[in-house]
Amino acid sequence: MNSHISEYLSSFALDSDLNLFTHESATPKIQVHSAEIAGTTVAVYVGEFWTSKQRQSSSIHEVSYRACFKAQLPRFFIELLTRKNDTVYDPFSGRGTTVVEAALLGRQTIANDISPLSRILTEARFTVPHIPDLAERLTQILARKQAKPRIDLSMFYHPGTLAEIVSLRSYLQRRAKNATEDTLDKWIRMIATNRLTGHSKGFFSVYTLPPNQAVSAESQTEINKKLKQKPEYRNTRDIILRKTKDLVRNLSQAQIGNLASAAKKAQFLTTDARETKQIKTNSVQLTVTSPPFLDIVDYHQDNWLRCWFNSINDKEISKKITMAKTVETWSSVMGAVFDELFRITKPGGWVAFEVGELRNGKVKLEEQVVPLGVKSGFQCEGIVINSQKFTKTSNIWGVKNNEHGTNTNRIVLFLKNR
Repeated sequence: MNSHISEYLSSFALDSDLNLFTHESATPKIQVHSAEIAGTTVAVYVGEFWTSKQRQSSSIHEVSYRACFKAQLPRFFIELLTRKNDTVYDPFSGRGTTVVEAALLGRQTIANDISPLSRILTEARFTVPHIPDLAERLTQILARKQAKPRIDLSMFYHPGTLAEIVSLRSYLQRRAKNATEDTLDKWIRMIATNRLTGHSKGFFSVYTLPPNQAVSAESQTEINKKLKQKPEYRNTRDIILRKTKDLVRNLSQAQIGNLASAAKKAQFLTTDARETKQIKTNSVQLTVTSPPFLDIVDYHQDNWLRCWFNSINDKEISKKITMAKTVETWSSVMGAVFDELFRITKPGGWVAFEVGELRNGKVKLEEQVVPLGVKSGFQCEGIVINSQKFTKTSNIWGVKNNEHGTNTNRIVLFLKNR
């Protein structure tokens, strides 16, 4: 398959009756043309390679996070370019979509993200809890009486809810400090972190912004005044259990087994993607990732409450995150990332690098990415542009991926052929 990737991509067609992709060379629905980028002629494949209906994503992915792509994207490349037990990597893991999907498919995984929140949201989902055990653990934790927090969070939470949140936080702090945190604790941490704030009764807080952001205390006070709302009591135990049941609702026993098997060897790193010494040279078959896009996210502002809950110094993390203000600076950083990707990728291995259009389409990052990958030693096998109708949370980053109801994923595909 790998040696005929261009033929494979250009022959894709959608079977409208089965809603599955088939090869119908006589009636291909993929447009193919070539583009000249920095002296390299690149094939461009445009069409609908996957749809939101094609394969309903596993419920285990439904963890809110900024700029997360749909699970169909990594699944397409994982199924196309890897076999069972191959290693799949994401250097900018975010909520862990790539590695969770890879684990579901029986691959080995490596996740990396400079933010420790990424590991919190990803690692726990590799070990699905037994619901009665989870319920009992929560009952034990919440039975303990705790002091009030040192910061005022009354604009977000009812006093009773806040007391429960503090109980969870204090318990998890102790377990982490004593190195006794187990898979149930990690699951509780993951769910609680995800449920801290949001815009429905499925969250701990009063109505606020979507759960991938956290407004300041001052802004929340203004929201409460504008909406004439007051935080009401939310039962954190019930919310955690409901969200758990929702996350695991369509997992098969085989998928749960695949996740557990992958967990035994999985690596969860929190380091600079340019220096991943923990990853062996020539060990990764496929990387599927979407890098940070210039200076359009304020980590401290968006994550201060989640960092408080997890005792993370968000200001220190912010200093480590690349916030390039120009395309040139961004390209310099990504060039070093590609050098590291070339080192860890197996000969015959692949990198699928998803990019977006910035500044009203004036900046197309694939034009920056192609020469970076080639310079590092990769061969550019093409640009895959998946065009379909659905939304994507990176839209709030200012990334132009949603126009007239059409979403465009742009993936630069590289091969290490030596």
